[in-house]
Amino acid sequence: MSLLVMGTVAMDDIATSGGMKKDLLGGSAAHLAMSASLLTDVHLVGIVGQDFPRRHMNLLRSKKVDVSSVQVAEGRTFHWSGEYDAADWNSAITRSTELGVLAGYEPKITAAQSRMKYVFLANDNPEAQMALLKQVKKPKFVGLDSMNLWIDIKRDALKRLIKCVDLFVANDGEARMLTGEHNLIRAARALGKMGPRFVVVKKGEHGVLFYCDKYMFAFPAFPVEKVVDPTGAGDTFAGGLMGYLVHNGKFTRDYFKRACLYATVCSSFNVEGFGTQKTAALTMADVNKRLAQFKTFIQPV
Repeated sequence: MSLLVMGTVAMDDIATSGGMKKDLLGGSAAHLAMSASLLTDVHLVGIVGQDFPRRHMNLLRSKKVDVSSVQVAEGRTFHWSGEYDAADWNSAITRSTELGVLAGYEPKITAAQSRMKYVFLANDNPEAQMALLKQVKKPKFVGLDSMNLWIDIKRDALKRLIKCVDLFVANDGEARMLTGEHNLIRAARALGKMGPRFVVVKKGEHGVLFYCDKYMFAFPAFPVEKVVDPTGAGDTFAGGLMGYLVHNGKFTRDYFKRACLYATVCSSFNVEGFGTQKTAALTMADVNKRLAQFKTFIQPV
């Protein structure tokens, strides 16, 4: 099975208590591909500038990610600079954002990609996400992620898009912002009424909540002793979730539970290094070892 992923491919400058790193491979689609590619073929759709380092593109290819629909345009790659306070890893402090070639981006895919059955729209402009979705002929399952920026400035476009997807993934702040509900169960239910059959609310260090009309469950986060950089953890989670679901081709309660466990473990590796440092080298043996450990944490007495 293959997964068509659209989202940002970026260069990040990140400062944390662990140090400062520049020109890291970042962006929602890049982080998502690191975990999803462990279990399924990933076809990436996005845009970069002529300044995008060859080493980053080579890394994506080394993960067997198809980059044939990653456009290389004149200008600068989307560049984000931010930092984290160790007292609050859940909130990034943005220092600068340069959209570069991302401004006005129109996604384009191949004829073969237009026939793919599984699609994930990673965080990006909802109008560009909709433009991509319209190019896919008969998708079987579509997932969507977004962020507070788009909820703030393109809420109507995002709501139109949410009606067209099967799965909506949001963090707790975004779920509250989009629905006006503080309680996350009520927020998840309100999101479900907007169109998607399944809703996943990421709660950072507090785990994940899964909701649909027929059932609901929650898991804690994997306990990480030392957080280095949480950038992309949510995207890594989404990649693990979709990678597992697409690999198995089943969308039942048991498979969603297993997918959430797998995704939680993948995201726990992400926060242990800067950028894609940990997830780029990740193997299924690494994931399965930590997954077995995680299961012992959550087993009932």
